[in-house]
Amino acid sequence: MATSFITSVYGRSETEYIVKKSRFIATLTEVRSEAEAAARIEELRKQYWDANHNCYAYQIGIDGALQKSSDDGEPSGTAGRPMLETLKKSGVTNTVVVVTRYFGGVKLGASGLIRAYSHAVTLGLQAADIADYKPYDIAGVTVAYSFVSTLERMAPSFDILVADRAFSDTVTFTLQIPQERTAAFKAALIDTTNGTAVFTDKGSQTIPIIRPKNPQ
Repeated sequence: MATSFITSVYGRSETEYIVKKSRFIATLTEVRSEAEAAARIEELRKQYWDANHNCYAYQIGIDGALQKSSDDGEPSGTAGRPMLETLKKSGVTNTVVVVTRYFGGVKLGASGLIRAYSHAVTLGLQAADIADYKPYDIAGVTVAYSFVSTLERMAPSFDILVADRAFSDTVTFTLQIPQERTAAFKAALIDTTNGTAVFTDKGSQTIPIIRPKNPQ
């Protein structure tokens, strides 16, 4: 079932760890298209030109509709696929991950490689900012000064973000309202202001809401 919003890495993150003298560097980047993913992969190949492997995986679109991975010379199925599976389990899309490996002289074996590449992605996801891109309605709400504190209290209860306030003989709030809560908020607004508030529809926007990190 398709979700109503997209969850992705926000921006870029990089982590590193070493196992049996091999150095693994995981770089995760937010992308919006396959062309953008390819560009990020190429940038990292140039940055880490002297590495033994630059394996990658990405998924893009709602529910990760577009997916691709590469072992980049590692034994088949030991790098790209486990990396992609780790991305899929995390629930993020619009995300590309490149795991760069500098071989340390000790072979890890197929199962060891699968664990190492999967763990590299897991560490990268733990370090990254993760954002839910949710659809919001943008609205201007004009109220008398006597209703300012009322509106200030209402906003958090509807998960509304207050983007701006403009003061004149009245006060106009610019609000970002979760689309699924707009109708209920408008009804409550009419009720609490005795129909005096002026609601102006200013379109819609998808806004990233960064998830708080779990304390380590």
